[in-house]
Amino acid sequence: MKKNGNNKILFGFHALMVRLRQQPESIQTIFFDEARQDARLHDLLSRAELAGCAVQATNYRRLDQLAKQANHQGVVAFARDEPPRADLDEILEVRDKPLLLVLDGVTDPHNLGACLRCADAFGVDALILPKDRSACMNATVAKVACGAADTVPIITVTNLVRTLEQLKKHDVWCLAADVGGENLYDAELTGAAAWVLGAEGHGLRRLTREHCDRTISIPMQGMVESLNVSVAAGICLATTQSARHHIHKI
Repeated sequence: MKKNGNNKILFGFHALMVRLRQQPESIQTIFFDEARQDARLHDLLSRAELAGCAVQATNYRRLDQLAKQANHQGVVAFARDEPPRADLDEILEVRDKPLLLVLDGVTDPHNLGACLRCADAFGVDALILPKDRSACMNATVAKVACGAADTVPIITVTNLVRTLEQLKKHDVWCLAADVGGENLYDAELTGAAAWVLGAEGHGLRRLTREHCDRTISIPMQGMVESLNVSVAAGICLATTQSARHHIHKI
């Protein structure tokens, strides 16, 4: 997504299709490449017509201008900025076992988008970001997220340490994914949890790690010493949901 006055610009098939399913009323106009005629485009335009969205044929050069030279795949839309909203207090009060993802110092928009995609896949209630030292929502994040930017609530906080303390007061285990911790596959993961991950390379800030309840490490079998933050997030979240599912079946 990119800002355009009071609107945002969406591009790419995944981002537009999810917005059409989730919030079709927020889409104002969809522009498409008049030279492209294939089933994927026809499906998107059919859904747009059913949703009552305006569509307009144009040329590829105009689409490049609208999307600021990004890889738009031949479809660009103007939409009102209506991201999913969430209140952390409400989540902590309503959810029996909330599952949260906290990112500390993840400044790469591709990584944030991929983390959002993992969060959507594994049922995360909200993604928490610090106001500073973090990537913000933009067109690259939305495209990489493949629609998850419209389904996963993002909560931005001014003080991450204070937020971790708030989570712990509500009996949410703050789990630092970092080296030197207990084995992920042996860890108790069935309760309310907030996975806290830092950027690849720098990892978690010392103060953030110290305010987590436990440090948990992903066992590494090969020569690679670290994983991309989105890959690590996906492994941690999937393992957590697997542990919960196992307990539920019992």
